[in-house]
Amino acid sequence: MIKFGPSGNSDSFYEQGYKSSSQMPAWLAGMGLDAYEYSCTKGVNVGEATATEIGRQAKDNNIFLSIHAPYYINMSSEEEEKRENSKRYILETLRAAKWMDAKRIVVHTGSCSKVGRETALKYALQILQETLELSDAAGYGDVHICPEVLGKHNQLGTIEEVMEMCKVDERIIPTIDFGHVHARGLGRLNSEEDFAAVIDIIENSIGKERTRNIHCHFSRIEFSKGGEKRHWNFSDRQYGPEFEHLAPILVKRKMEPVIICESRGMMAEDALEMKRLYLQAKEKYE
Repeated sequence: MIKFGPSGNSDSFYEQGYKSSSQMPAWLAGMGLDAYEYSCTKGVNVGEATATEIGRQAKDNNIFLSIHAPYYINMSSEEEEKRENSKRYILETLRAAKWMDAKRIVVHTGSCSKVGRETALKYALQILQETLELSDAAGYGDVHICPEVLGKHNQLGTIEEVMEMCKVDERIIPTIDFGHVHARGLGRLNSEEDFAAVIDIIENSIGKERTRNIHCHFSRIEFSKGGEKRHWNFSDRQYGPEFEHLAPILVKRKMEPVIICESRGMMAEDALEMKRLYLQAKEKYE
């Protein structure tokens, strides 16, 4: 089943008096959502007790859990020390995922500003393979690593580069951030056909079955000539892309991704709007 939820906690969660992320699963279920991406973007600082409680609450409330790994992971760095550290950061995230019973971790692959894209990709593929081997040895092999399509031109993470990473192992699931695709393409996604072209690239790379269950991020996004600048909310209609163009494709191709909203401060509310638009498309096309 397709699932919708936020990345992190909406401002309204705290405004309503809630304080702990362990309260998020019940709060989200009460809204009608069914996914939650816990943020470890500044480091894996969650302890085992808290992670276990989040996982228990998620199970009780039928919330699908994922974790976003630290932003400073750089599998493509020219510096061997940074590449080696990246393996450790991913393993730390995987350990937290096991505590939490989260099924997926989202990973930024790094920069290619100091090395060519070809060399950067070669480094990332090698580190990814080595990390998978370490993950299996540690007992984390059932948690999916999900490399993300990134939004800046100087980052490793075009759709095609992420597809190459997915070929390392069938367990790897791509994170297709449609805001990043839009920003990287300087406003690339403006119609249903534009979104269909992205899905076609994925299907042609990893097959229709794996494509059906991809991990997705979605938000409106501001960009400059270098790509992504900042995320905005669905009410900020001067920025794209539009989820209305993606929803029919998900229905027509019978896709069942996890769709995580990364709007600024209103990620849960906008995730609920995406679910509404999806159900509207489902009623129309099925």
